[in-house]
Amino acid sequence: MSKLDSWLAQVEEEIVDPQTPIIDAHHHLWQNKGIVGHSGDDYELDDFWSDTASGHNVIGTVFIECGTNYFSHSPKAMQPVGETEYVATIAKKSLQDAALGKPPILGIVSYADLRLGAAVNKIIEAHIEAGNGLFRGIRHSSAYYPDPPIIDRYAGRIEHLMMQNDFRAGFAQLEPAGITFDAWLLHPQIPELTALARAFPHTTIIFDHFGGPLGIGPYEGKKTEILEVWKRDVAELASCDNVVAKLGGLAMPINGWGWDQRDLPASSDEIVAAHQDYYLHTIDCFSPARCMFESNFPVDKQSVSYGVLWNGLKKIANRFTDDEKEQLFRGTAEWVYRLEI
Repeated sequence: MSKLDSWLAQVEEEIVDPQTPIIDAHHHLWQNKGIVGHSGDDYELDDFWSDTASGHNVIGTVFIECGTNYFSHSPKAMQPVGETEYVATIAKKSLQDAALGKPPILGIVSYADLRLGAAVNKIIEAHIEAGNGLFRGIRHSSAYYPDPPIIDRYAGRIEHLMMQNDFRAGFAQLEPAGITFDAWLLHPQIPELTALARAFPHTTIIFDHFGGPLGIGPYEGKKTEILEVWKRDVAELASCDNVVAKLGGLAMPINGWGWDQRDLPASSDEIVAAHQDYYLHTIDCFSPARCMFESNFPVDKQSVSYGVLWNGLKKIANRFTDDEKEQLFRGTAEWVYRLEI
């Protein structure tokens, strides 16, 4: 057992509503040796299945790009197709070996540089071919943070990327290709995503991780102030019918809860107490029919175990009807990503 798993094992909980079918709409897999500039532990299918064997009824998942296993000898624009090929191979195994606690990967979202404009179509076609029928969309992160010492991974990103003409020229290729766009950004950028959604009303956009409300660096200690601005911006975004919300990813260290620095990881009750305002406001704005739950594992694993996290989500969802719960835990992800269960 790894040091992280030993730390997480200190908080054990009985599984809430273990029969509820779940589609985990957002997780990663990686070989760190295959991620440029990264080192550390791999997180592959067996590692993920070790987490999903928590007792929750996870019936399928969606892989989201994380920059792993890019082709090394292809032209730069084509290199991300290596990630799709890598995950498609793993997905085939997951479908063959699927069992309770071992959910199959049913969809793949990958990266392509939308700044290529119309030329991105060649990359999309290559992803579709490599995806073996599972490729569903593109995520080109626009998360921009101006202080590299605080969030190194966002250093060098382009400010106002979603407003750039070259990015939008590439974005325009998604709707004709019949694929979705996963939007990973940070909370000051939510109005830019709203502008993008209004400019392309027929492209399905998935709003990842609540728009990344920050709680570190200059944002530390300002949660109440940020929450009010965030609520206003999310309500405005929800007025765009082509946007759906992916609910999760709030336990990352950048959100500033500090659980990753404690002697004990978060409990489900702590998840509810800290996060329910974000969940309930987003569901109120978008409706359950336009919201889906996610784990964001293994990133959120730095703060909470898989079983405890989904317990928290089930407690938050407890106030909704059975039909609404079905949409949150399964239905929305199924139709948005066109998954075959």
